Amino acid sequence: MSVQDQSKSDGAAEQRSAGCLPAWQEQELPAPLPFTFRNVLRTIGPGAILLAGSIGGGEWIIGPLTTVRYGTGILWVATVGIFLQMIFNLEAIRYTLYTGEPILTGIMRLRPGRWVWGPFYITAGTLQLATPALALGCANVLFTAGKGALPDPGGTDRGVLLALSLGVLGLTVILLQCGKSIERMLERLSWAMVIFIFVFLIAANVLFVPSEIWLRTAVGFVSPGYLPANMDWVLLGVFAATAGSGGLGNLAVSNLVRDKGLGMAQWSGSIGGMLSDDSAEVRPIGQVFAVNAVSLERWQTWWKYLLVDQSILWALGCVAGMFLNVNLAQAIVSPGDVPADNAAGAFQARYMAEKMWSGFWFLALLNGFWILFSTQLGNTDCLTRICTDTLWAGWPAVRRQRARRVYLILLMLFAAWGVIALVRGDSALALFKILGLLASPILAVGAIQILLVNTTFLPVPLRPPLWRRVCLISCGVAYGILAIVSVRAEYQKWFPATPAAKGSSVEVPDGR
Repeated sequence: MSVQDQSKSDGAAEQRSAGCLPAWQEQELPAPLPFTFRNVLRTIGPGAILLAGSIGGGEWIIGPLTTVRYGTGILWVATVGIFLQMIFNLEAIRYTLYTGEPILTGIMRLRPGRWVWGPFYITAGTLQLATPALALGCANVLFTAGKGALPDPGGTDRGVLLALSLGVLGLTVILLQCGKSIERMLERLSWAMVIFIFVFLIAANVLFVPSEIWLRTAVGFVSPGYLPANMDWVLLGVFAATAGSGGLGNLAVSNLVRDKGLGMAQWSGSIGGMLSDDSAEVRPIGQVFAVNAVSLERWQTWWKYLLVDQSILWALGCVAGMFLNVNLAQAIVSPGDVPADNAAGAFQARYMAEKMWSGFWFLALLNGFWILFSTQLGNTDCLTRICTDTLWAGWPAVRRQRARRVYLILLMLFAAWGVIALVRGDSALALFKILGLLASPILAVGAIQILLVNTTFLPVPLRPPLWRRVCLISCGVAYGILAIVSVRAEYQKWFPATPAAKGSSVEVPDGR
């Protein structure tokens, strides 16, 4: 038997072990475009969507808030978090390149199967992302831009903020239903928003930030070990998770790769909007390819494109976004002056308008709006897409409807829940802390499951090398510890120890 025939035989043997879902059919791995700079720009895209969704709450709200309170020495946490999440993303994508399935379909192949892992991730994702923290953040920015002063969320301005937040939710729903491929529409919007955000932030940093602050901020990213004695552990957990994509967004990158049609996903179809022309229906079960010399060469080229997408576009973009927002906040914001919900926006806008040009008031707030709205848009799609694909692959009865109709039904349900959460009147930071608090458990569990998926269902030549396996385990352990510590700290805030028990308990300091 030839080596090529043996590879095909090995590939067929791998396919017989398909876990708790139906086995894959075999198909040829499509040939990628030659790896050139022009083709890189044509091929990458999921990283831009993920970056637009990442650069919101973590960089605009939590990053400046954390560093203003505790100093730039805490930024090493962001460096470690972004690196671990980059490996997490790439390993989720590895499975999709081979099968054309999102990683959560692969996770449902693990025992005990879809009846456990499907509801687990749908519930965790809904708890994390259904609260419209960023819609309320957008409303705060729009109100400030229009009135010229910060809103009073609990007073006379509450009704206006609610109306603006509902408008942001409505715009989100409309945009997510306009594209023939929702992924393609999101990609174009994300590129436009990311370019505007970075052009403004670079200009503002060059004009307003002294060189010594640039150096201090840069050193913070590469100086591990610093944790202040009065650290708010809930805030630290939120910071570490939202410095990247914050849990469910990391898992959703494989869904975006599927809809982009990279690797074996070219055979898988995509989810389209109800307000657009029809699109190719999504395959519930993917297809795999035989491992041979030709397919391995194509695989390597596909992998190069995704390395650029995730390591250069997404990871470096997250670092740059955090750096520029924190750097600007360090130059403008002092720890005692800023309400938590407006840690960067209005104070920076007013400072720049007074120091140089009144037009910076509008530009700074417009930048803040795009930062927050891009994340609101990305988070809403992420949650709806994850739930749609999970139900689509795991429950055949769902497939009596078109995939885009299932997406629309779920989108409207999540929008309705968003309205309820907004009417309750919680602050933007309170809602965002819910988002961040649930990110660490998702990353901890997901990292270990991705490792199991890739070492169980992928052929040996396509499995991750040892150092990547160690990184996935490290990701699971690090975010698992953060999840335990931050959930415990939040529990103690809601249910403080009784006077008799305080002497024997360990109090978690609250940086707020």
